Amino acid sequence: MNQRIAAPEAQPEHAFRNFSVRLSPTPRGARLARLLTAEQLRSWDLPLDPARQIVAELAANAVTHGRVPGRDFRLTVYVIATTLRIEVTDTCGDRPPCPQPPSDDAEFGRGLALVEALADRWGWGPGLRPRKTVWAEIDVAPEPDSPCPGATSGLFKGTRGERKQPNPIPSRPPETATTAASAQTHSPE
Repeated sequence: MNQRIAAPEAQPEHAFRNFSVRLSPTPRGARLARLLTAEQLRSWDLPLDPARQIVAELAANAVTHGRVPGRDFRLTVYVIATTLRIEVTDTCGDRPPCPQPPSDDAEFGRGLALVEALADRWGWGPGLRPRKTVWAEIDVAPEPDSPCPGATSGLFKGTRGERKQPNPIPSRPPETATTAASAQTHSPE
């Protein structure tokens, strides 16, 4: 019998990577969200910005506008193919995000405008009552032989001006084995 053994098809090393953590709805929790995201992106060899800035704005909004005493917010960051998706889920689903142009002298109110400017796509969707999730997506495409993992030069593709608003409730990848007791999920590496 003459059989050939075919080499397995080349598959990406990390087709799906995710990170999820529950944080306290405090300024410290918002800061920790930004710092943890930066470390996770470094470990995935992905650029830090603008994702780090988007997380800072969404976490600050969750702490400021979506805070309910005693209820944490959840940060989830995952990569599927060439899309980095950031989700911040708070427990104040009765307050949808309302981007409004701030006045020139306003000290606050620019967060969602920044998210819109930095993300390729963004939106929000209701979750299980009383939750809502605000999400943003960034198209990433790493350059071969990048001199510095985590650097931002040339790693983003696409044009920022062409934004599409997808369905209000985007499809999510299947949940990893998380339970109410688990506070953090990492992808195996």
